[in-house]
Amino acid sequence: MTLPQVCVCYLLRRSTDGVVQVLLGRKKKGLGVGNLVGLGGKLEPGESPRDAAVREIEEESGLVVQASALMPAGVLTYLFPHREAWSQDSTVFLCTDWSGTPRESNELNPEWFDVDTLPVDDMWDDARHWLPEVLRGARIRATFTFGEDLRSVVDRA
Repeated sequence: MTLPQVCVCYLLRRSTDGVVQVLLGRKKKGLGVGNLVGLGGKLEPGESPRDAAVREIEEESGLVVQASALMPAGVLTYLFPHREAWSQDSTVFLCTDWSGTPRESNELNPEWFDVDTLPVDDMWDDARHWLPEVLRGARIRATFTFGEDLRSVVDRA
């Protein structure tokens, strides 16, 4: 079975006091509403994950990223046995080079967070299991299965 394909990109910067920060956005609608998420979304027909990430970053934050600036960080599979339409494969990117200033969109409100104190309690439950390491340069290939509540990870492979 081929799952729907999505992408997510975590933009990283160093603050004026030298702290590494990541851009997250509070989701305003759709899957995961209310959660803090990375920038990204569904691939359009014929679109590569890299091209989709470039498009989604601009749509969601107004930032302009070159496809060549995206650094592959892995692939995640999300399984929702109690709502199979939510199951998906997500290509993960990191990026440290863009132009513009983040602005709110109809999808999300972007905000910078210190990597050392990620607000994982406000994110999808899987994030605590992999995101801190990936933001420090690790690569990921994992499958997360969510429980009947559609919020909690009940299995990781």
